[in-house]
Amino acid sequence: MLQITMTIPDESVTNLAATPDEASARLRMLAAVKLFEMKELSSGAAARLAGIPRVVFLQRLKDFGVATFQQSEQELIEEIENA
Repeated sequence: MLQITMTIPDESVTNLAATPDEASARLRMLAAVKLFEMKELSSGAAARLAGIPRVVFLQRLKDFGVATFQQSEQELIEEIENA
C-alpha cells in the first residue's frame, strides 16, 4: 500500500478533529468523497480510500451533500438494458 505524508498546520488538525488519527481519517474521507463526486473514483474505490465499507461510504455521502447515485436517467436506462 502506498503511504502519502502531508505536513499541515497544527491549528488545522485542531479544527478538523481531536487527535491526529481522527484528522487523518477525516481527510481521507473528504478526499474520497470529493474524488467520488468528481467521478475520479467509483464508490468502492472511494470507500477503500476512506477505509470504510462501501455501504457505510454510500450512507455518509449525504453528510457531505453528495448524491449517492450520480448517473443520468439515460445512463441508468442503458445500464438496465445491458444487465
